[in-house]
Order: sequence, then structure tokens, then C-alpha cells
Amino acid sequence: MALFNFKKAKDIKSGRMGDGARAMMAGYSIEVMPRTAARIDRFTEILPQGTRVYIAHIDGTPIDDMVATAARIAREGFAVMPHIPARSVPSHAALNDWIARYQGEAGVKQALLLAGGIAAPRGPFESAMDLIETGVFDANDFERLHVAGHPEGNRDIDPAGGRANVDAALAFKQAYSERTDADMAIATQFAFEAAPVIAWAQSLAEAGITMPIHVGLAAPAKLQTLITFAMACGVGPSLKVLQKRAMDVSKLLLPYTPDAILADLATYKAANPQSLIEGVHFFPLGGIKTATTWTADQGHGPDVSAPPAALTP
Repeated sequence: MALFNFKKAKDIKSGRMGDGARAMMAGYSIEVMPRTAARIDRFTEILPQGTRVYIAHIDGTPIDDMVATAARIAREGFAVMPHIPARSVPSHAALNDWIARYQGEAGVKQALLLAGGIAAPRGPFESAMDLIETGVFDANDFERLHVAGHPEGNRDIDPAGGRANVDAALAFKQAYSERTDADMAIATQFAFEAAPVIAWAQSLAEAGITMPIHVGLAAPAKLQTLITFAMACGVGPSLKVLQKRAMDVSKLLLPYTPDAILADLATYKAANPQSLIEGVHFFPLGGIKTATTWTADQGHGPDVSAPPAALTP
């Protein structure tokens, strides 16, 4: 497998956000939780029109809060994509109820299917594959389904390291994508270095995967915050980018921004337009307003000329 040689690229590590990196952000998605979304008065004031908003379902979050958040953000005109964490779903009946409520109260037609962050399932589902095999998403005419990707591996799935089980799961999901009418894509765990993500994307393409990849990136945040999240989430080799930064006293107190990885991804994408890498997804680990202020500064802010969306109670 021929890896992209960044040393030969010209538009890289310029020290500031370039046009290519800004263009890579176009159409970005972002995720919120009910408790963080509640702090935002109007999403129309901070997000570009049409932004896809993932709603993260942390285990223990009441489904009432999830549905209410989805409905509220949908009323503001955004495409909402709730997480469906397999291990947090207590039963087949609960899964059907969740979907009925998401569709009936929030008009949801898309979802991110994932195993979830708990070790033991609370019901009959352990993985996104188990959710897919129920047939419930086809039966309810979901238009878009995303699945999780782990460029640096996932020790929850492959305890000994490596990617054998992760790759087998993606092969299953690829086969499903070929027989469903729903558009499918892979949304990845956040990373801090482009090279592992690019190598992984190339290996998937060589294995016959065609689902586009939306690369997870940490939005601006304090360095210590990111290191804490990265270690908790099992981020692999790219964590050394943060560790190296932490050793530089001149950068220690400055917030991290994803400029460098965006520039690298943009350079690679320009040289490889057929790559599976399609766009980026932001994890607002430093706060939603911090993230969206930064994205707006890069030219991807709300349409201030548009009238505010009418909100209903």
C-alpha cells in the first residue's frame, strides 16, 4: 500500500489556516448532548444552515431528553442525527419505541449506529450489526445511516490491539450498504494526526469498502481537556501530537486547534480526489460555542442575512 508522502506536499504546516483547510471544513457536522444543547439559545445563531447535528446518547440519558433535543434542533431547520447506542437499548420494544418517537416528534430520518460506551449490554443488542439485523431502519424508511469508524483501532472490539474485528464489522456494514436504500457513511473517532487516518482510509478502499468517511476532529479546546478525553476514548498513535505539544512550554497554555490535521487532510484530498475521505465531523470537547466561534472565524458561520427560524414551543 503506497502511503501519501507529506514531505513532498507543498501546502502543509504553514502555521495558519490555509484555503484548502478551510475548504475541507465545508459541510462539516457537529455533535451535541441534551445538556450541552440546552445552553444554546438558538442554533441558527451559531451554525451554518443545513449543518448535520449529531445528538450523542450517553448511557443513562433519558430518551425523553434525547427526543426533545432532536425535536428542538429540527424545528430550527437542522438535520438531526441521534446516536443509537446498541448496548444502551434495553429491548426490541424499546428500540421500536425510540424510533417511533424520533420520527413522530422530531421527523428523524437518519441515525448513527454504534455499540455504545458501556461494557455490558443492557438488553439484546451488543453492536451496530445487531441493530442493523433487526431490519427496523429499513422498515421505517431511514434515508441515511452512519456507522462508527476507528482509524487507530478500538480495544473495546479488538482487546489485543490490531483491527481484525473492527475491519470485519466494517465489511458487514459495507455489505449492508449495498442492499439498503439508505445512504451510508463512516464517522470516525477523533484523531490528531492525518497519517493514521489516511493509511486507514487507503486500507479500507483496498479491502473493497466504498462508504465515504467523515473524519472526526476535536474542535478547539484546552490541551489538558483533550488529553483527558483522548485517553478515555482510546485514541492511539496520534495522541503523541498532544503529548509533544504538552512538552512545549510556549504552547502549553494555548488552546489546541485542528489547523494542522485539516491542512494535511486537505492536501491529501487535493492529490487524491477519489479518496473515501469526504468531510469532517467536529467533537466540541471545549464547548459548542468555542467550537462554532472558531468555525465561523474560518468562514463557516451562520447565514446572518437569513431571517431567524420560527421556533414553536
